[in-house]
Amino acid sequence: MKEKLKAIRDEAIKQIEASDALEKLNDVRVSFLGKKGELTSVLKSMKDVAPEDRPMVGQLVNETRQAIESILEETKTKLERAAREAQLKSEVIDVTLPAKKNNVGHRHPNTIAQEEVERIFIGMGYEVMEGPEVEYDLYNFEKLNIPANHPAKDEQDTFYINKEIVLRTQTSPVQARVMEQGKLPIRMIAPGRVFRADEVDATHSPSFHQIEGLVIDKNVTFADLKGTLEVFVKELFGESTKIKFRPHHFPFTEPSAEVDVSCFKCGGKGCRFCKGEGWIEILGCGMVHPHVLEMCGIDPDEYSGFAFGVGLERIALLKYEIDDMRLLYENDIRFLKQF
Repeated sequence: MKEKLKAIRDEAIKQIEASDALEKLNDVRVSFLGKKGELTSVLKSMKDVAPEDRPMVGQLVNETRQAIESILEETKTKLERAAREAQLKSEVIDVTLPAKKNNVGHRHPNTIAQEEVERIFIGMGYEVMEGPEVEYDLYNFEKLNIPANHPAKDEQDTFYINKEIVLRTQTSPVQARVMEQGKLPIRMIAPGRVFRADEVDATHSPSFHQIEGLVIDKNVTFADLKGTLEVFVKELFGESTKIKFRPHHFPFTEPSAEVDVSCFKCGGKGCRFCKGEGWIEILGCGMVHPHVLEMCGIDPDEYSGFAFGVGLERIALLKYEIDDMRLLYENDIRFLKQF
């Protein structure tokens, strides 16, 4: 029995020393110390050993087990250390190399312009309101004093879903919806996407954005409109910006006007940016038509108001000196990362 145990021990040590991986070492452990291992077989055969010899044989078995376990543990430690060193060498980080640039997104030029306009008007006590992009003809046209035979309702200009529903051509329907609620006074702006049947070119798109404003209160005059827009353009384009009103016609306002601002690049002297005129057209405005007030349930003898509308893309194009509207929608990262 002593010779058998010595042979088991020697064979185990030989196989342990020949192991070059932790997996092989574990196989050796199972082969000699597992439930069906060679030492376990010796212990199972103890019933065949004479009773007086069993203590001595048991001691020899335990000594053999301890010897095998000891060298197993030593070899396991060496293999783990070698594996860790190899991993550190293969995964070494050169801290002198430049780091990979993390490309972080940012706001679109349209979003930047919209948030700036909203900030200006919220500072003057206005609310930001929203409405549906798929709108009833009633709100998009009729309640804005645009009758059935008006040219704006032609299918060449407007996307009709059916006879009564359109893709809104302006954000003015939001104004009609708010007036209809009858909560006065009103000070609001309505930014949002609008749709018109335009061909795509440098200054037109079938889908673009508008920001419209509305004020309804007692004793509101054209002077209030002028003062409001003057504050707006000075905040947006600079304190030296001047403002000019030109008579115009809009069905839902009377009187109506187009508004020009002095060129903020040349100060009104004339340059390439303003095409030598010194002025840049920016928005349309006017006093809310009494008939529009009546259709929305507001007494025009007691209340008056003004409205204005500006194209969001136009602000972005002017503010950032972009000469082609299509650049805002082509998602060219080389263009957008400039903002």
